[in-house]
Amino acid sequence: MTTTQPQHESVIAKHIESKPNVCGGKPCVAGTRIRVWDIHVWYDLESMSPEEIVSDYPQLTVASVHAALAYFFDNRDAIEQEMSEANEFVARLETEQGPTRYTKLRDKLLRDKDNDGSDSVPSG
Repeated sequence: MTTTQPQHESVIAKHIESKPNVCGGKPCVAGTRIRVWDIHVWYDLESMSPEEIVSDYPQLTVASVHAALAYFFDNRDAIEQEMSEANEFVARLETEQGPTRYTKLRDKLLRDKDNDGSDSVPSG
């Protein structure tokens, strides 16, 4: 009897890749720069369905979203560690260099939203 790779691993390998020169080697959906952790954030933290994710990112397929989620759950501890390290790195940079223009704009928009309940972005 021959031992073969479990089918789910080969399906995941078809959809997920890690390349040193793409997103710092973080696992991504094959042929994209969309990281597995991005899919996790959209699905688990922002409550987007796989179909909504594909609608927003048409380079993805529902199968690739499910493969990314399976990959995330199979490697959850390592990916959450990478996410934590990335957040700590950004926080350290902001402490050393001050907030970025993006962070200032984001914080202003969030304050404005809290103050008037609006979701609109100011023009200008």
